[in-house]
Amino acid sequence: MSTNVRRSLPATAIPDGCLPWNGEQARRWIQVLPPRWVPVRWVGLPVLKVVLLTGALAALGLTEAGLPEYLAALAALHLVWLPLRPEIVRVSAPALALVAVVQRPAPVLAVVAGALLLAGGSWTIAALRLRARAAQREAALAAAGGVTAPLPDADRPLGRGRLLSGLGIALILAGAPLIATAGMWNVSEQRQAAAVAGFFVAGLGATTLLSGVLGRRRATALRAAPAPVLRVLMREDEHADAEVFAADDVAGLRPLFTVATTELDDDTDDDEDEADDRAKLEEVLDRLDDDQPGPLREAVLYGAPYEGAEVVLVSAAVKPGDPPVAERSSGPVRPLSEGGVRRRLKREKRTAARAAADDEQHLGLVAAARLTKTVPVRRWRAGAVDWLAAFLMVQWGVWGCWGTFTDADTSLWHWQQIATAILGLFGAARVPVKLCWRITADRTGLWLNGLRGTTHIPWDDVRSVRRESFELKLRRRGGESWAVSAPRWARFQRMRGLTHPYDALAAEVTAMHADPALRPTGDSEERERGRPLWPLAVLFALLWMTAVVGSELWF
Repeated sequence: MSTNVRRSLPATAIPDGCLPWNGEQARRWIQVLPPRWVPVRWVGLPVLKVVLLTGALAALGLTEAGLPEYLAALAALHLVWLPLRPEIVRVSAPALALVAVVQRPAPVLAVVAGALLLAGGSWTIAALRLRARAAQREAALAAAGGVTAPLPDADRPLGRGRLLSGLGIALILAGAPLIATAGMWNVSEQRQAAAVAGFFVAGLGATTLLSGVLGRRRATALRAAPAPVLRVLMREDEHADAEVFAADDVAGLRPLFTVATTELDDDTDDDEDEADDRAKLEEVLDRLDDDQPGPLREAVLYGAPYEGAEVVLVSAAVKPGDPPVAERSSGPVRPLSEGGVRRRLKREKRTAARAAADDEQHLGLVAAARLTKTVPVRRWRAGAVDWLAAFLMVQWGVWGCWGTFTDADTSLWHWQQIATAILGLFGAARVPVKLCWRITADRTGLWLNGLRGTTHIPWDDVRSVRRESFELKLRRRGGESWAVSAPRWARFQRMRGLTHPYDALAAEVTAMHADPALRPTGDSEERERGRPLWPLAVLFALLWMTAVVGSELWF
């Protein structure tokens, strides 16, 4: 992990007798984590999407294999509960085994054996994780030495769990009609798909609802009495989550766990506080854009941490001289195993190496851009790499999705075809942007054309323009970022001495943003700023839907 400057916490913010969570105590806490082969809670929305997609595909696949819809959904939901909610698996795994044995759906031997294997393996993994939680809590309590203190937000309203509970109820209500109307479909495959989708969505709703209830229950229990306290070090990681270290890990080498947090409001809304909030938000966004963690800060941890626990952190401010920052958890504690830390370290090293190379190239291009002649208006537009990106997207739509519509065994309203048609409409909205995007720079700022029209960004509102991986990303203050993507072959470019168009564009805009003398001197006309792209998107959407309906009539 990278070394950061340490921010000190005022003595007045540290409860009397609060002990440091030193390296020795932290190692005892790490040693009671589940075994390396046990899947623990992963971090990140992309991983959550993969888990949910895997469960959905498993449910559909098991239904196609002949299992009853409810049993297929129950078995597939274990793939979601195992990494996310082991509390459910403790009850659901025996239920799955019992249903399989009692119902004995055909083929009997394969189904019963598979259900028993899945139930036994899931129950074992869940038991190991839950046992480790109890051991983690005991190790943290031992490190605290019996010292407790009231939480700084004990008298504040608690909103934990409301969002998840509402979302869970909505998903249950969405799954119920799918189950109730499954018999209305004419084709047996469609009835099965609708039923298993209903059971799976309702199961996800129950999971989400339980997550909200458990989170609120644990947060309420934490505030019911003075909580154990420990002195630690913390910082925001590249995802803006709190990353907690032992108190003597001043180099930030071994994070113990991460937890999503939200800062406690101070119930003030004057202009100065709003300006400070905007400045903090801009700083966080800049750090997220650069994939860099924040500085190490001294903090007091309220609550005994374990996987799934709720905690409160009072930490030193990032800016020297500001008051301490109090944050409550908005998500569960997520411990980091030794293997996870090693993977994070390797990923950080690779990211740092790529960032250093990109920064060196960017600075060189910016220096070259400073030598260019000032013009009244400067324009950039989609080029060969963007046309290639659009071609690849269209190819995916034609070859990757066309087989779904030409399948003689399915009707137009098969769920796969409906999903593919929706994806095609999404592509119809993206292709015009890839083919016809335009950025115009004049003395007032940048003009971007889009589906709905042209957007103007004054020079003072431009935060940064950089090429990141395959994307050209323009960030603005107080608004959403603008981005477009295209293929990039870094090794081929280095071998041939080529510069990606996105790198050149980003360097020119960066030079203009940094030095007003390099900015264009004139005002752009409306025809120079590009046209709205929605008419082209509507045309592509009509062509796509015509092809979809035509394929059903033809084949």
